[in-house]
Order: sequence, then structure tokens, then C-alpha cells
Amino acid sequence: MRGLNVAYILKRLGMFVFVVFVATSINFLIPRLAPGNPIGAITSRMAQASSGIENGQAMFEAYRARFGLDQPLYVQYLVYLKNTLRLDLGYSLSSYPAGVWEIIQPSIIWTLGLVTVSVLITFVLGVMAGALLAWKHTPGAIKFFIPFTMIFAALPYYLLALLLLFALAYGTKIFPFSGSHNSSIPPGLTWVYIKDVAYHAILPSLSIILSSLGFWALNMRGLMVNTIGEDYMLLAEAKGLKKARILWWYAVRNAIPSQVTQLAITLGHVVSGAILVEIIFAYPGLGYMLYMAITNSDYTVIQGITFILSVSVGLAVLIVDLLYPRLDPRVNYVAESTG
Repeated sequence: MRGLNVAYILKRLGMFVFVVFVATSINFLIPRLAPGNPIGAITSRMAQASSGIENGQAMFEAYRARFGLDQPLYVQYLVYLKNTLRLDLGYSLSSYPAGVWEIIQPSIIWTLGLVTVSVLITFVLGVMAGALLAWKHTPGAIKFFIPFTMIFAALPYYLLALLLLFALAYGTKIFPFSGSHNSSIPPGLTWVYIKDVAYHAILPSLSIILSSLGFWALNMRGLMVNTIGEDYMLLAEAKGLKKARILWWYAVRNAIPSQVTQLAITLGHVVSGAILVEIIFAYPGLGYMLYMAITNSDYTVIQGITFILSVSVGLAVLIVDLLYPRLDPRVNYVAESTG
């Protein structure tokens, strides 16, 4: 691939593996070392509950042995790493014998759809808005109205979600205030079901889009200001090319690679905001599932969800980093890796 060699690719893959390893280790330690010790709280409640049951203590000890809680911490850690390497996330503590994958797998689709669609819409609208703000030939009316879309950038995801929920769900009842679809509609690839899912996703998506749009627009505007002064822009104008072609094929095309890199870096922030949005709208994604797992002190499900989120963000950064030379011919990692 242009701008890349095997040494650099292996270097980036090694960094990705290291980041996932560190995130996985922290993921293991936090529930066990955090104040209050969630695992200890679970076992204490079970011990108290088993005291009044015949053979309750034996059941309690069998439970600890089943989940490896009777082993030293370092043994639990090694077993956890081995199982994670095999993508075996274990069983749920609060919903045993249900497995962690069995619980969170349906939620992955909902979060993936919500976050992916929202981020892509925000990215496209933000790039267009920022480009039009910086372009000197943009009509004054458009330049006047675009800044109003950035007002919501000062509000965090969850606060804007609450405002939208109050104004468009509880107040006017235009949109549903919770859930992902109407339970009376059978799931399937039908127009009725797809339209209902999209209808329920409008408010959660809108809270993410409005909160992020201003950031992308301002960032793109700054990149466009630097790009417009380049020699190739002056040459394009001197050739008499159409203004729209100069804007989109010369200015935006050369400014957008930095935005793509920023997209991967800020993905973690978007995902964390989506978690709070899902909780507010009771949207059955990973965020809402994480909230329910924390409420039930189900640390195995918590570990599974945070592991998936950390790997997803790390993988997104890796992919963008490897594709960047294709987006910007001026970037060449070959010299960097051989130097």
C-alpha cells in the first residue's frame, strides 16, 4: 500500500495489541480494587442469603468456585486473560447460567446502528457547514444561519437528550420517549419495522448530532482557512474553474483528511456520550446494558461491554491510521519506519 511498509504495519498492530492488553488489564482490576469492592458485595449478599438455607454455605462456596472467586487474584487475572484471548467472556453473575455474549450480543447491533449513523451524519454536515463558513463565495444568508447550529455544542449529550425528551416526547408527543421499536410490530426486514426503528432512533441520534455538529464545523473551518491560501487554490482560480469545483474538489478534498483522523480519535468520546443517551432513552444498546449491569453489580457483563468498547475504539484508530496515506498522498510512513 502506498506510503506504508510491513515494518510500520507490524509496529501499529503491536501498539494496538498493547493498548488492548492495558485496557483489558485495567478492565479486570477496577471492579476488584475499586472502593466498595463490587465483587465482595455480591459474595457478601449471597453469603447472607445462604445462611438461612439448608446447605446454603456449600452452595455459596460452589458459586465462588464456579466463577474462580476462590482463587488468588493473580490466578484470576491469568484465567481472565486466557479466556479473553479466546473471546470467552464468561457467564453473567446476576443472570447465570446466561453467558455474557448471550446478553450483550443483541445490544451491539443497536449501538452500532445508532452511533454509526449519528457519527456519519454529524461528520458530513459538520464538514459541509465548516467549509461553507470559510468559503468567501458562500451566500450571506447561509453564513448567517449556520452558526446557530453550533449553539448546542456547548451542551453535553445527556443534557441535550433530556431537553429533546421533554420538548419532543413528553411535551408535544411527536416522538416516543423510550425504547427502540414498537413491541407490537414483528421484527424483520420489512418497511414497517425499519420505519418504526428509525422513528424511535430519531431523538437519540439527534442529541448526538446536535452536540457534535459545532465541533466538526469549527474544526473544518480552521482547516479550510489554511487550505484556501495554498498555491494550488490560487492556480485553480486563475484557470477559471467553477467555484463549486474549487470548493469541493480542491479546498475540501485537501482539508478533510485531518478531519478523518480526528474522527477516529474522538470516537471514544462519542461512544461514551452515546452510553448516557441510551440510558436516558432506555435504548437497548450497550450503554443501557452497561447501566443495568452496574445496577445489578454484574461485573462480568461490565467487563465484557467495556472490553468491546475499548477494542472497537482502538480498531477504529488503527484502521484510520493505516488508511491515511490513501487519503493524503503527502503522508508517507515508509520513511518514518526506516529512519
